[in-house]
Order: sequence, then C-alpha cells, then structure tokens
Amino acid sequence: MRPLSAAEAVKAIEAGTLTSEKLVASCLERIAEREPVVKAWVHLDKALALKQARAADAAKGGLLRGVPIGVKDIIDTHDMPTGHNSPIFQGKVPFGDAACIALCRNANAVILGKTVTTEFANRHPGPTTNPHNAAHTPGGSSSGSAAAVADGHVPLAFGTQTGGSVIRPAAYCGVVGYKPTFNDFSRVGIKMQCHSLDTLGLMARTLDDIALFRGAVLSLPAIPIDRNVSAPRVGFCRTPIWDHAEPDTQALLEKTASVLAAKGATVLEVKFGPAFDDILEDHVAISGWESARNYADERLRNPDKVSRELTDILNKGLAVTLERYVAAQRKAAAFKAHIDSLFDKVDVLLCPSAPGEAPKGQEFTGDPRFNSIWTLAGTPCVTLPAGTGDEGLPLGVQLVGPRHEDDKLLSLAAWVAARLH
Repeated sequence: MRPLSAAEAVKAIEAGTLTSEKLVASCLERIAEREPVVKAWVHLDKALALKQARAADAAKGGLLRGVPIGVKDIIDTHDMPTGHNSPIFQGKVPFGDAACIALCRNANAVILGKTVTTEFANRHPGPTTNPHNAAHTPGGSSSGSAAAVADGHVPLAFGTQTGGSVIRPAAYCGVVGYKPTFNDFSRVGIKMQCHSLDTLGLMARTLDDIALFRGAVLSLPAIPIDRNVSAPRVGFCRTPIWDHAEPDTQALLEKTASVLAAKGATVLEVKFGPAFDDILEDHVAISGWESARNYADERLRNPDKVSRELTDILNKGLAVTLERYVAAQRKAAAFKAHIDSLFDKVDVLLCPSAPGEAPKGQEFTGDPRFNSIWTLAGTPCVTLPAGTGDEGLPLGVQLVGPRHEDDKLLSLAAWVAARLH
C-alpha cells in the first residue's frame, strides 16, 4: 500500500478518518520493518513519538495536524540528542529547539526522530543505504532524511545543503528535494559549517507536501501549488561541468528539454558568461575558509575525534588565504547578479541534479558540484524524480528559479512534472 503524503494525511485527519497517533504508529511499523536494511535513523524514541501524536490529536488544528517529520541530526531538538555523527557530540541533548523545529511544533507536527547525517554534514559517511539498492549510497550529507522519505518511513524530512546535500540525495533516492532561496529559512539552532552557503532544505514525495512543509517553516499559511501557470520559458543550462555528467544523465536532460518543448514550453540554451567557467573554485575557497574557522573548537580541542576526511578538508581550508577568500566572495556577488540576469529571458533553468545514479558502496556519497553552483548563487532549486539510469536507480532533473520567487518555482516544477509522467 502506498504511504500517505503529508497533504493527504492532513486532509484525512481534518476529516476525522485518521488520527496522528494512527499515522505515527504506521510510520513506526514501516521503520521497524525496513530499518535493519536502510539504517536511516540515529535516534528514534517510539514512546515519545506516540506521546507527541496523542498531544497533536488533542490539540487539533495546526498546519501540519500531527504529521511526523524526520530531522537531520545536525539540527537541534530539545528532547532528543543532536549528535552530528561525531563522537564529540554523541548522546548530547541541546538546551533548545532549532527555529525550524520550534516552528514545526507550533504547526502541530510530530518530531519523529533524528536521521543519519555524514559527520558534521561533510563527507565522512554514516551507515544509511539507498532504499532502492542497499549496495549503493543514498547520497549525503542528508542521507538518512532522503532514504527515510523515499522508503515511506516518514512523509517529510529536513536536510541541509552547503554543496549538494539536499538536492543530490533526494535525486539519488527518487524523491522531491527543495533548497530555498538562501536565508529565507532561519538557520538558528543548526550546526554551522559555512555561513555564506549553509541552507536548510526540505524533502518529501510530492511538491504539494513541499509547499505545505515550507509554510510551516516560514510560519505562514501554505501557498498552494498553482497548476494553472502558463507554459514556461525554460533555459536548458548544461553548466560548465556538463562533461562530468554521465551519459544517462545527459540523455535524460536532453530528452526532458525536448519533451517540454513539445508540450508547449519555450526552451532556450543558456550558458554562463566566460568569467564564471571556474565558479566552482570560488565555492571551494569560500567553503574551505569558513569551515576551517567554524569548526575551530572541534579541530583544536578534539582533533583525535575528527575523521581523517574532515581533517584533510579543514587543512585545505586553512591553506586558503584571506585574499583568496575575499576575491571568491567578490566573484560570488558578481555571479549572483549574473544568474539573476539570466531570468530576464527565462522563467526557470533546467540542469542536472547529480552526475548520474547513486554510486556503489557507502564510502563515497557522490559528486556535489551540479548543486554547489546553485548553492553559491543562492537560488531556489528543486529536484524531481524523472526516470532511472543504466543501473535501474533513480535519476532526477533539477529546476532553478530566481531568488525569492520560490512559490513560482514550485508551481513551474509542477507544470514540468505533469508533463514528464
């Protein structure tokens, strides 16, 4: 039986044909069945989850009506440990909730548990497997959230993205991933890696659920998807690293562009200006400089508890000079203005969500560069499931919109999705 979406569950609870307690119990049953394989959760207190559900049923109302949410384990929760997949923080319970958690509780959500992350949302992986094939990675760093949503453990989950940590795992696991315009969502109570880049993101199985979830995080009524939008002007943006996309991804994107054109969209080829061909090097410089300083306590006070992968990354960050960091920030400002200008001619950009299918094994969570570009640009992005690759694993297409026009992007994404299936 197909698991309910969040929007479906809200309607059923409002109609009196479902309770949050029953919904949460069914999610816990699914987790008990599948968790030995998927390994998406690092903390799950069944009694606490059901207690929250009963309280949600008693309270009634609220935008989320007792719908359960998975929370990436770098986001603070006052009643559960926040461990960051690090021995430094193992078992430590924060003094309060992150802003996004407090706002979701206010919307009458159930915080089901904490999902696996890579160490400090970086590269050192956790145990989570891809629910479509356990021999493959689910992606990172929001690995547990993507896998939990894809496998029907929970309808909604939080991720975060500094490079590609929402869009890429969502694409690998075949769900909808959404990275909002930079700074639209509060980051208070989320472990900071790079203050110029870190972005809270959402994962769900439908775009309607993303819109519902987004309303809760913004403490606003959900702005419904507009399914009467006109056929968009689509900019097919291969990006400067198109050659790094695998053949099945290239074929998917080219087919998508053709299908959308046949369905009424105006499709144009869009390229970055030559000055930004190396913009990913500026992302590396900014993330390296900032992460080396934001993780000062961990690397200086607990160096023996930091993984070799992260230690190497932080050492590279320490080698970035202030002059290089400043130059990268200036380039990033120019890049954002350049991307803004692209939307004078198109409504949405079409580009890869990832180089290809999820890589085999758990050690490498995948190449984030097709996402890092847009993280640096600060633009809203959404990945849509759009087929499978040569290994039978999910592939996604990424849509990018103008900054602060996230509602329009989600509606255009619905237009695209309706014509791809």
